[in-house]
Amino acid sequence: MSLRGEMLRLGIRMFLKRHRRPFDVGTWRANMHRMERWVPRPPRSTKTSVVQVGHLRLHRIATPASRPGRNMLYLHGGAYISGAPIYYRHFTWRIANVTKSTVWALEYRLAPEHPFPAALDDAVAAFLWLAGETADPSELFVMGDSAGGGLALCLLMRLRDERKPLPAAAVAMSPWTDLALTAPSLTENAASDPMLNVDDIPEFVRCYLAGADPYNPRASPLYGDAFGLPPVLIQVGSDEILRDDAVRMANKLKNGDPRSRLEVWPRMPHVFQLFVPVLPEAHAAIAQIGEFISNLRCDTTASASGPA
Repeated sequence: MSLRGEMLRLGIRMFLKRHRRPFDVGTWRANMHRMERWVPRPPRSTKTSVVQVGHLRLHRIATPASRPGRNMLYLHGGAYISGAPIYYRHFTWRIANVTKSTVWALEYRLAPEHPFPAALDDAVAAFLWLAGETADPSELFVMGDSAGGGLALCLLMRLRDERKPLPAAAVAMSPWTDLALTAPSLTENAASDPMLNVDDIPEFVRCYLAGADPYNPRASPLYGDAFGLPPVLIQVGSDEILRDDAVRMANKLKNGDPRSRLEVWPRMPHVFQLFVPVLPEAHAAIAQIGEFISNLRCDTTASASGPA
């Protein structure tokens, strides 16, 4: 682990890890909003716009590396109760660069005002619209982080079950896949996780599910069938309380498609890729995402062309 990584862990623990106090959604969102001013803006060469599709709002991010016709739907994190694409403006342009795609970051509806399955309904609607805008299915991808990573996996399962088009591949960073909260790492890593407070997680579940079954695969993809899904890259930090959400999900995915891959990054915090302005490991992880997509594209092209 880099020296910057160790310093980042210390800073996160001091300033971001919330000490236990009564949970309040409004306060949680207000704290996130105050951080928005510190999020770096993308380079001038990045083209950003907001696109309205019915009731959906998507942020379109393209760079000079973005290839026409290649698209990625991005689903942000925030425990289903907070978050927005604007907090990712320093990150999504980098994903557009390494995957050579146009990134479409969705403002899906948030709980508790819009509980399960509102976020999933929005993700499905956004993906199907984007699929209609993408001529070649092999040029369409899905990505998400934290709750958005779990949402991306739920999206894949629902698309498959409803016999809808599927993306060529997906990426999930520190995905939350088990809202039943059975992961051993919730207790094993409660102290070592520098960012997340395990006592907050049941509150997130309560807000999002509003009494729905946490074992429902549309909410917790860990309990769904992984066969018939496209390959998925999962990245997670070794000290996260959600580590086992990622590890167990990756094992299921690899049984369904051996091209799926798991990367456990030593001592990295939750969704460490978002600290890319200061963290060398984040740069390396983003490069790995680009390689994963690129290698799959090469495999698809080779398969389509047949033997020489």
